[in-house]
Order: sequence, then C-alpha cells, then structure tokens
Amino acid sequence: MDLIEPNPAVVTILTSNRLRGPDVVRGVALIGVVVMNYHGYLILRGNAAGRQRSDSGWVESLFDPFDGPLATRFAATFVLVAGVSVTLLTRRAIGDPVRVHEMRWRLIRRGVLLYLVGLLLDEIWAGTIILYYGVMFVLAAGIFTWRSRWVVACGIVAAIAAASLRLWQFDRARNGDDTTWLSAPDRDSVRRHVFEVFVNGTHPLLPWFAFLCAGIVLGRVLGAPWWRSAATGAGLALLIGSALLAAIPPSGAWAVAFSVSPRDRSIVYVASALGTSLLAYAAIDALAERFPAATDPLRRAGQLTLSLYLAHVFVFNLVVDWLGWIEPAGVGVALTFAAAFWLVAIAGGTWWHRRIGRGPAEHVYRSFGG
Repeated sequence: MDLIEPNPAVVTILTSNRLRGPDVVRGVALIGVVVMNYHGYLILRGNAAGRQRSDSGWVESLFDPFDGPLATRFAATFVLVAGVSVTLLTRRAIGDPVRVHEMRWRLIRRGVLLYLVGLLLDEIWAGTIILYYGVMFVLAAGIFTWRSRWVVACGIVAAIAAASLRLWQFDRARNGDDTTWLSAPDRDSVRRHVFEVFVNGTHPLLPWFAFLCAGIVLGRVLGAPWWRSAATGAGLALLIGSALLAAIPPSGAWAVAFSVSPRDRSIVYVASALGTSLLAYAAIDALAERFPAATDPLRRAGQLTLSLYLAHVFVFNLVVDWLGWIEPAGVGVALTFAAAFWLVAIAGGTWWHRRIGRGPAEHVYRSFGG
C-alpha cells in the first residue's frame, strides 16, 4: 500500500502547538456519553428490578439511549476524535520507516492495553466501548500510512459489510433459518470474542471502524484553511441524505436497510451518525478557537477522558449498585446524576490537570503504550 504524502504546510501548522479542538470535542462528547450511559444503565437496572419503563414525553424520546435520535451519536463523535488523534500522534513519522515502525508498535501496545482493560471493565460495565477502542487502535496501526482514499475505502467497506450482514441475518430469520452460530456463539468460545468485537457487540467494528477511518482522514486536513467548511458540508450532506432515505415508508428488508437505529447498523445509520459527528466536531472546534478561556475546562477534561470515563463507571456502581442512593427512574434522574458527576469531574479534572498534569489512567496508558 502506498504511503501518504504529507503536506509540509499542514504538518508545520499541526506540529507547532497542541490543537485545542480535539480536546474540547472529546470533553463535550464524553459529557454526552455519560448522560446516555447513566440513562441506559438506569433503565437496565430498572428492567432487572421489574419496573416499567416510561416512554412518555419528548425529552424521554430525545434521550432514549437505545433508539433515540441521540443514541450512540456522542460515542460516534468520540471515535471520530480517536481517529483524529491517531493522525496527530503519527504525523511526524510519515516518510521515516524507523519511526513508522515505532508508531505501529506504539498503537498496538496501546490497543492491547485498552482491550485487556475493556475485558475487565466489561464484567461490571457490560458493553463498554474501551475494548472496541483497543481493537480499533491495533487495526489503525496497519492503516495510518495509507493514502486517504484507501482509508476512506476501508471505512466504506466496514459500513457495507455491517449492513450486508444485518440484511443477511434478517433474510435468514424471515426464512426460518438459524443464525445463532453468528449472533449467539458459545460464551467461552474464541468465536464469541471475535464476533462480539466485529459483529455483535455494542460498538462493533462493523460498522464503527468507519468513524475511526473518517477521523484519520479529518486529522490530515486540520491545518488547511478550508477544513471546517468541508467538514460542515460533508456532515450536512450525510445527515440530510440519510434523513431522506430514512423517510422512505418501511417495508420488510427496506425497514432494515434504511433504518437509522444503531441496532440495525445500516449504511443510512452510519451516514447519519457520521454526519452528526462531523457537524459537531466543526462547530465545537470553532467555539474552542473563538472562546479559549470559556472552553478551557473542557479542554483539560478532554485530556483526562480515560480517567474520567473510568471514574464515571465506578461512581455509578458505587452510588447505584453498592450504596443504593439512586434508584432507576426517568430521564430527569439520569440527567441530574450526569450533571452532578460532570460538575465535580470538570472541577476536579481542571484542578488535577493544572497541578499535576496527566491523569492517573493516562499515566499508566502512556507508560505502557508510549
């Protein structure tokens, strides 16, 4: 595969200072992830306790963590930023075989660590995105030197493969054929772990790797004066196009092919989520540049996202499962809980970053992964 040819002007801009935008976008995305996670896990705890879920009200519908219009959008943006981060991390290595080799192993080490941490975390926080992140980083180690057109093609293949598998499963189920070998393999089998990561999990690489590929390409143009307009235009085109396709009256396989539900993993869903992520990235980046002082706490929180992500998991388990201070209820409780966490997290994260610097999880992460 041909190596990319870096633009010297863009590389000069990108290497001069750490960009504010990615950190602020990451911080905002994590706020959304916390809100949706807290709401979703409170619903699951309520279902386990035999409580009826309330589906009334537009707020409840908006923040529906499974099928609502915001479902997985924050996480998709988070993966997009991860792709940008891969480019920013590896940009100086392009053209130098020795440094490219070093960067490949750095991404692999980081990916393996995240995957192992994700497996452990999954025992108390089922469906965590961390283990999927780990595998994405390992795969990114193989493609970060590709030309942009091939990275885009890789993302498109991931999206098409996911949609094709979903339609195949739908067709088989309609014909009465069994596909549990794919959707529900034996719990202790190697096949289960592979299919969980690539097909069946909460953030499977088919199609979620498409978001990372888009981020890798986006990261390569951040130094260009036109990038924000291009990202906004592409985001609008994807969002409007997916909305028009989703408006087609559903019928049979078309209901799956043109669905915007994360569960169906259609190309329309990928386009819609990616469009939202690109628009969010461009808008938040502009605000970060325009209001640096006001967005500084989010910038600092964005550099501590691994520590804060792990913290939000342990806080939930402590407050809900162990102490029983919060019981499953409607979206209002989830929003209040998430807001309280973030007031403390941003204040604490800002203090930590100013006084100490790197977060505890980030320190371990970089010590192992470079």
